[in-house]
Amino acid sequence: MSADSPLKTRITEDMKSAMRAGDKARLGTIRMVLAGVKQVEVDTREALDDAQVLAVLDKMVKQRRESITQFRKAGRDDLAEAEAQELAIIQAYLPEPLSEAEIATMIDVAIAETGAGSVRDMGKVMGQLKPRLQGRADMGAVSNQVKARLS
Repeated sequence: MSADSPLKTRITEDMKSAMRAGDKARLGTIRMVLAGVKQVEVDTREALDDAQVLAVLDKMVKQRRESITQFRKAGRDDLAEAEAQELAIIQAYLPEPLSEAEIATMIDVAIAETGAGSVRDMGKVMGQLKPRLQGRADMGAVSNQVKARLS
């Protein structure tokens, strides 16, 4: 088992400072993040590295975005606002998002590296892109762009 990832250590330190500051909303969200990371560690029986922690954070961000959309549709702006606050706290741990141009370039490179020629090769291309883009781009949107390029 490897030592804690630097990202997980940073999140733990932020939890301690939120505790000291009495920032209940931030503390609750950070505890939820750490619980999510811990759950994956227990399930896989191994300490997560930064890339794996990012994958957990990415999933949480996606869940918050979906919840916000659903709450707004249902007219529950109070719940949507709470989710938005959690989303902002979680996103602070993600790397800087990539621009559309950077994503397009990475898709082109992945297609060239895999020699993909049709939509059947999409899995290979996404396999190349996922570790490079995790936490830095909406993977659903990237998937749609790859599909469009290979069609």
